[in-house]
Amino acid sequence: MKKFEEQKFNIGELKGISAKNIEEHLKLYAGYVNQSNLVLAKIEELSVKPEENIGILSGLQRRFGFEYNGMRNHEIYFNSLSGKSNNLTENSELKKAISSEWGSFEKWLELFKSIATIRGVGWAMLYFDKKENKLMNAWVDEQHLGQLQDCKLILALDMWEHAFITDFQPSGKKHYIEAFFENLNWEAVEKNFIQAKQ
Repeated sequence: MKKFEEQKFNIGELKGISAKNIEEHLKLYAGYVNQSNLVLAKIEELSVKPEENIGILSGLQRRFGFEYNGMRNHEIYFNSLSGKSNNLTENSELKKAISSEWGSFEKWLELFKSIATIRGVGWAMLYFDKKENKLMNAWVDEQHLGQLQDCKLILALDMWEHAFITDFQPSGKKHYIEAFFENLNWEAVEKNFIQAKQ
C-alpha cells in the first residue's frame, strides 16, 4: 500500500501568528498524515474478512474520512501561508471571478470573514464548482461533514481552536482571521483556482 507523505511548507515569519503556533499546528497536520496511513492499513487488513469485521470497518471508514480530509485541508491551509504574502492583482482571474460572483472582492472578503466567525469548530472554505463554473463559500464542520461534492478547494481557513489558541484567546477569533489574511499568499490561492478550472 502506497503511504501518504507529509508535505513540507516554506512558512517564514508571520505577522500576528507566532512560530510556536505554526510549529504546534504542523505537528497536528503530521498526525493527520500518520493517522490516515494507519487507518487505511487497518482497513486493508480487516477487509480480508469484511462480513466478519463489518462493525469495526464501518467505524474505520468514518474515521478515515475525518483523518484524510484533515490532512488535505491543512495542506491547502499551510500552502497558502508559505512563501511571501501578497495581494491579488486587478488582472487576477480569481479576483475577477470573485467580483463577478459577489459584486466586488471586498464584499466577498467581508462575507467570508463573517462565515469564519461561526460558533463552533470547523473551516471557512472557498470552493470552485467546475460543472457550474461557480465559486462558492462554505462552512465545514469538522472535516468529514460538509465538504462540497465534486468541488475543488481553493482557500481553507482553519477555525478549530488549535489554529489560533497559542496566540489568541478563544474570544480572539477575529484577530486571528485578520492575521491569516495579512499573511496570505494569494498567488498560491490563485494557482489552486487555475488548476481547478482545468
